[in-house]
Amino acid sequence: MTTYFLGVDVGATRTRALIADGRGQTAGLGQAGPGNHETVGYDGMWQALESALDRALRGAAIGRDQIAGAGFGVAGYDWPSEREATLACIGRLGLDAPLEAVNDTILGLLAGSDEGWGVAVVSGTGCNCRGWDRARREGRVTGNGLWLGEAAGASELMYKVVHALAHQWTRRGPATALTPALLRHTGARSLDDLLEGLVMNRIALDASAAPLVFQVAAAGDPVAVDLIHWAGRELGEMANAVIRQIDLLDLEFDVILTGSMFDGGPLLVEPLRARIHTLAPGARLVRLAAPPAVGAVLLGMEQAGVAHGPAVRRALAQSASQAATGG
Repeated sequence: MTTYFLGVDVGATRTRALIADGRGQTAGLGQAGPGNHETVGYDGMWQALESALDRALRGAAIGRDQIAGAGFGVAGYDWPSEREATLACIGRLGLDAPLEAVNDTILGLLAGSDEGWGVAVVSGTGCNCRGWDRARREGRVTGNGLWLGEAAGASELMYKVVHALAHQWTRRGPATALTPALLRHTGARSLDDLLEGLVMNRIALDASAAPLVFQVAAAGDPVAVDLIHWAGRELGEMANAVIRQIDLLDLEFDVILTGSMFDGGPLLVEPLRARIHTLAPGARLVRLAAPPAVGAVLLGMEQAGVAHGPAVRRALAQSASQAATGG
């Protein structure tokens, strides 16, 4: 009889459930809406979990009683005080299997590193960083963005872009090609109109505009280049904080890069690499290619006491990616 494992990536934008067997072959996929309790509440989180799980189970043509172990990576699960409520929400799914929940940042580490330990850096709409040593002692940042001095995801990058636009307007800083690009993007008539519109809340400029910053930087604008380099250095400092916490300085280990900001390539990654290597020269930067839910499935296998190694992880990553794209 085939044994199945469930992994769920509970995100701020969408929730993905993945069911696979012990050989790493995908049996079912399901997707639903956002599940971060900070924005949708625990009832909204449960609804997203239930919907994604139901679709994955129908795809696999199995029942909940056939799940042998489950892992959940949960966006917004940042503090120990949230564990009880998080597990209670997951418990409403009615799974009769051992399970575990972690912050969703850890999924990238499990999905991207053969050794299952190291550091994961997330830079998408927001940013986060967590790590495990070999004994799974955890290091972490707060995951609460600029308010607590952590950057940079696309949201934080756009804050800095607005600063640059304002500095051009006041002549505190240089002119930048970001200005005409964002005038076109927002439909503002002038820089005056754009800044007034931002202040008066009739114009929005959010994380979705971050790709424009990379485009302007690629064309050689020094202000845009400096902003992306700033983001890379900030992400490097977040990683270094975690590296210090779990004493990885003198080791060789993976740093898994997760999130859409890393699609920007070397402009972001090289300042990040340089900052990490000043502290931990043995760090290997790896761009996550597998769906994060792969890490959740591996976590579910561990809860059931099923050993997995690099071969299973790679098979699962390949089959999950093919299933997601219809390959």
